[in-house]
Amino acid sequence: MWEVIEDAIIDSVKLLPFLFITYLIMEYIEHKTSNKVKKAVQKSGKFGPLIGGILGIFPQCGFSAAAASLYAGRIISLGTLVAIFLATSDEMLPVLISEAAPISLILQILAIKLIAGIVIGFIIDFAVRGVQKRKGKNAPEEKVEEEIGHICEHEHCHCEEEGIFKSALKHALHIFVFIFIVTLVINTIIYFIGEENLSHLILNVPVLGPMIAGVVGLIPNCAGSVILTQLFLEGVITFGSMMGGLLVGSGIGILILYRTNKNIKENIRITALLYVIGTVLGILIDVLGFPIL
Repeated sequence: MWEVIEDAIIDSVKLLPFLFITYLIMEYIEHKTSNKVKKAVQKSGKFGPLIGGILGIFPQCGFSAAAASLYAGRIISLGTLVAIFLATSDEMLPVLISEAAPISLILQILAIKLIAGIVIGFIIDFAVRGVQKRKGKNAPEEKVEEEIGHICEHEHCHCEEEGIFKSALKHALHIFVFIFIVTLVINTIIYFIGEENLSHLILNVPVLGPMIAGVVGLIPNCAGSVILTQLFLEGVITFGSMMGGLLVGSGIGILILYRTNKNIKENIRITALLYVIGTVLGILIDVLGFPIL
């Protein structure tokens, strides 16, 4: 068992410098562009799903949360919100980069999330406009006060108040802990039941895998994406299962939706919609044998 713990520590510690550098770059970009990104989404109009999907694939602390608040104020459409939630990569990208995953794999994952977000976002907006037209009413123009700053502070690490170095270090340490825990659990399971038995138990369940991964994706913080990405890289879950969970996951965005949007039934419908979309796409990827480049 000590060897299992030692391997988990070594594997995780080796990733820490890469995580820090990745988050440092991300924090710099976010501090320079966050306001411009938010304004671009607000002014996107009917092209919201396209703009939201493109901007959503770049991981930013609080971007999915900002989208949730903008939707609660009816500043962006439902399709734009779903496009951002589906495209948001949260902590998946830093984990893949720190693990030196192939560029082709990273680009393929981002492309699937981007295309799914844009296409489904436009379909949802088209359907919503059709329903509103039949009912003869427009979406209500409400305004809500955005609370992204203190929410981001509570859920992450004082993103708005600290310098990029301290914020990047906290993010890196936070994800390091998750990676260590996941790696330790995986190594322990492999130690007791064997890698081949583990593969037979999990990898050969193309429908159930994405459904379970979708539940993990609903975890309203970075844990879900870290767990799913690490499990895939360790060979424990299929590509379809990982994609299903990552598509469902929106970081803290879904949590902020429940805090800022007063219509609880609508929030539940959006959550269910995300889960169904993510798991169905994950199942299709597994069933069709989607190639990993």
